[in-house]
Amino acid sequence: MTAGTKEDPWELATPPGTSTYVMFRDDATDPPVLVCQVGSTTLTYQARAIADLHAWLLEQGDWVLLGAADEKKPAAPGTVEAWGRAEDNPVGGWYGLRKGYRGRFGMYLPPLLEALGLAELTHEARNNRMRALRK
Repeated sequence: MTAGTKEDPWELATPPGTSTYVMFRDDATDPPVLVCQVGSTTLTYQARAIADLHAWLLEQGDWVLLGAADEKKPAAPGTVEAWGRAEDNPVGGWYGLRKGYRGRFGMYLPPLLEALGLAELTHEARNNRMRALRK
């Protein structure tokens, strides 16, 4: 397993396996962030999303649709994407930090949780789901 640092980032693939990207944790910021580099696009998410998403998935107790969507598009209710921007999640809204690029939580965070051994994902062409693994 890679260290998840800028020098040794996590190398991940989207749930359908159609695109690759890298992520790393930056603890030098306040609050700490996850930096997601997809081609020339950089997205950032609050690093606490890892633990918060895992806890939420444990509460759900079963498979949850990912429902990835861009920031300007609505997220389907009950999906990982909807939770990642919901006013009743632990941060009271968006985990994404870069205005205009706060969406796609349901695309880029689930593979990281899978790589960390915190979740299981399906890897179909569409309508992927995830569920928590107990640690």
